[in-house]
Amino acid sequence: MARRNNNVVRYSRDYRRQPKWNMGLPPRRRRGVRLADPRFYLRAVIVVGALGLVVLPGVADATLSVIRPLSAENGSCRIYQVVDGDTVRMWCPVRGNVSARLKGFDTPELFSPQCASELAAAVTAKWALRLILWQADEVRIVREGTDRYDRALVTVFIDGAPLARRMIADGHARPYGGGVRQTWCA
Repeated sequence: MARRNNNVVRYSRDYRRQPKWNMGLPPRRRRGVRLADPRFYLRAVIVVGALGLVVLPGVADATLSVIRPLSAENGSCRIYQVVDGDTVRMWCPVRGNVSARLKGFDTPELFSPQCASELAAAVTAKWALRLILWQADEVRIVREGTDRYDRALVTVFIDGAPLARRMIADGHARPYGGGVRQTWCA
C-alpha cells in the first residue's frame, strides 16, 4: 500500500503508471452498460424465439387436452398433441395413446417438406387445426380402421360439420381420399 498525506490509498496495478505504459491491458468495463451492448439484445431475441417455438405449442396442446374432451364411440378421448395439420395424438380410456390420421383432407408436410413454401403452409395448417379445435363447442370422432403407418383413421366432426370441409374451405387443406398425393410446391 502506498501512503499519501497520512491517508491510506489502495494500491492498484495502474497506480503511478503513465497511461502509455498500459500497453497490454484491455480497457476496463464499466458496470451497467449492458443495455447498450447489442449482444444483450441478440441473446434476448434468441431466448424469446426458443420459448415461442417450444413452450407456446406445448402450452397450447396441453390446454387443449385439458378443456376439450372428444366424443368417441367408446368413451371420451382427449387430443393431447397436434402433430401436423392432419395428424393428432389422442388419449382414449380404452385404447390408451393413439396416433390418429384425420380423414377427408390432406395438408402440407411439416416433417418432410419439399420446399420452403410447403413448410410455411404446414405450420399455418397446424395452427389452424389447433384454433378450430380450440373454438369448437363439440368435437366428435368416428374411428374407421388404421392406415399403413398403424395410425387410427378417424373422421372428425366439429359442431356437427366435418372438419375436412372447414379445413378445405379455409384453404389449409385439399380433398384427399387416398392414393397419390399432389405436391404443395408451386
